[in-house]
Amino acid sequence: MYFRMAKRMMLETDKRLLWKLFWNMGVKGLRSVQLHKRRLKRGEFFPPYLYISIINSCNLRCQGCWVDVAHKQNRIEVDALNRMINEAKEVGNSFFGLLGGEPLMHKGLFDVLEAHPDAYFQVFTNGHFITDEVAKRFRKLGNVTPLISVEGSEVVSDQRRGKAGVLNATMQGLQNCLNNKVMTGVCTSLCQTNYEDLLTEAWVDRLIDMGVMYTWYHIYRPVGPEPCPDLALTPEQQRAARQFVVDMRCKKPIIVIDAYYDADGNALCPAATGFTHHINPWGDIEPCPIIQFATDSIHDEKPLVETFNNSEFLTDFRAVAASATRGCIALERPDLIQKLVQAHDAKDSTARHTAITELQAAGHHPSQYSPDLVPVPERSWAYRIAKKIAFHDYGVYQTHFDPASWQDPRLSSDAPKPNPEEPNLYQIGQ
Repeated sequence: MYFRMAKRMMLETDKRLLWKLFWNMGVKGLRSVQLHKRRLKRGEFFPPYLYISIINSCNLRCQGCWVDVAHKQNRIEVDALNRMINEAKEVGNSFFGLLGGEPLMHKGLFDVLEAHPDAYFQVFTNGHFITDEVAKRFRKLGNVTPLISVEGSEVVSDQRRGKAGVLNATMQGLQNCLNNKVMTGVCTSLCQTNYEDLLTEAWVDRLIDMGVMYTWYHIYRPVGPEPCPDLALTPEQQRAARQFVVDMRCKKPIIVIDAYYDADGNALCPAATGFTHHINPWGDIEPCPIIQFATDSIHDEKPLVETFNNSEFLTDFRAVAASATRGCIALERPDLIQKLVQAHDAKDSTARHTAITELQAAGHHPSQYSPDLVPVPERSWAYRIAKKIAFHDYGVYQTHFDPASWQDPRLSSDAPKPNPEEPNLYQIGQ
């Protein structure tokens, strides 16, 4: 299988793009993780991988979307993006995820990609704006991989994404990338309407036949103003999805990515472990894309490394999230997020300004962590080694958060005294 994968890469992808992938994302990306580990030992913090939502606008209206795609367009300007990426590169980062909305609607996207040939970018896109000309620009740059979202059959795609003809437009954008030998991936947010169609060997085989080099299975998160909880997977389905991913890694010549498990099959949250945080289109720094509260911004008049090091909100989020669950705190314990927000007076970082109301109305949903189900460890030696080195919990789940050691910022001498009936972090977990 490994030989077949290597053969596919050599024959189906531009060799210069493979070198960019190997050096900018592979070698330098691994170095960024090692630097992250060293920082943690010194009591410092800067995530080795940043998700950056560069624009809120999108041409689609997906079920369960938490982004304010219908609101007035807002984007991070090129100068601010370049400044942020340069500051991240100064501490060793080289790999960035660019999201939206739809990132290809940002008119300055290629200016940013061209300004950082020493970095590697994963662009999360629906593919509708990837013309042959755009794909040729991706190939010329070499430092970008489009990750194109496919959400089901033609009927399901139209239903999930709020528009007719979605799948055909997506597949055309995908084909334009493949025709130009661009390193291309396909991602799917697994939910009840696409689970049986896309979590199959037949679908993986089709991707391989087309020339797709990697696929990424996310798990649908019922969050946002219209969460559509009926689409969420059961714990048993999530475990079956994990088993499928592990099996395909040993069987198919395609890279299969997941973001929720370590080498031994233990669940983890990349935000709780500090592997990544998220910057929204207004420049606010959030724990992750679906937790839309912030106390810090990339536009603050201080270095980004100082912002991350000194953010009490992000520090306490990681501690509370890791102490509450190995899964997703947004799904399992939205009440804890609400208490964190209140304790830090974190602002609602959405344009709709209903995030608190959404938290209050949110139900408790299963996530990747299910203590009643036996973990599924990696079978592939390559994935086991990679995860042991770069993608694990960094020890956060072995260190339990002690609320008594945390100082509520509202207790400072110049702050108003808290209402004793109002929840704070001393009560979290009780």
